[in-house]
Amino acid sequence: MSDNLPDLPPLREVISRHGLTANKALGQNFLFDEQLLDRIAAIPGSLNGSHVFEVGPGPGGLTRALLRAGANVTAVERDSRCLPALTELSDAFPGKLRVVEGDAMKFDAATEIGAPFHIVSNLPYNVGSALATGWLAQPQWPPKWLSLTLMFQREVADRIVAKPNTKAYGRLSILSQWRSTSKLALPVHRSAFTPPPKVMSAVVHITPDQQDEDTDITTIEKLTGAAFGQRRKMLRQSLKSVGGAIEAMEILGIDIQRRAETIAVEEWIAIAKQMGAK
Repeated sequence: MSDNLPDLPPLREVISRHGLTANKALGQNFLFDEQLLDRIAAIPGSLNGSHVFEVGPGPGGLTRALLRAGANVTAVERDSRCLPALTELSDAFPGKLRVVEGDAMKFDAATEIGAPFHIVSNLPYNVGSALATGWLAQPQWPPKWLSLTLMFQREVADRIVAKPNTKAYGRLSILSQWRSTSKLALPVHRSAFTPPPKVMSAVVHITPDQQDEDTDITTIEKLTGAAFGQRRKMLRQSLKSVGGAIEAMEILGIDIQRRAETIAVEEWIAIAKQMGAK
């Protein structure tokens, strides 16, 4: 953690002074517990001198923790109401915080940040899954990001780390576990937020692994999209529209009467690889 940290006012005081309230349409819920925020910022390991990308910093609670940990932060915020509070934080940590007003779904962090970076965010609930999928499904692998430390509603967090033969197991489970190591790092009770959401939350930590270059991300997405889009059906039915899938399963000796949630990540990869074999 950095020395000579600035003396910051309490987050609640900042919120009150700027007249900020959580915007439901933007999926906002504020965290005020500084100890909890420091714990989240510590999950990736030492961030001293590292580059960090943060989505939806809001009034800057987690941003403070990242800056206290010595990180150089690029934060993208679409809610203009929060910008004055973030500007104050930028002034308190000269040269350490860059705030960009805009939509994180359209922000190319790899190009904008340049150096390898960690992504640490209390993700807005309404775009959390889409952002995570985009980071995990990018063609370039290993990616420019070094790790993902992301707060989701607990249901989404469970999907990321889910095992076969469970209700939560699906496309996001396969995508994250194929290309990376994923773990549930920290459960967060709904009462930690202002206002408290209706659901529990959790922080997931994801680190990229080496990927088998013979497996195509487009094929994986096509397979799992068709299979889990009709997850109650047998694969002989749900995958019949995916050219080569049934044939690949038969060559591999995988029963086409099984359902999507029974197929392990390794089996999905084997199917996609067989489909791409000449």
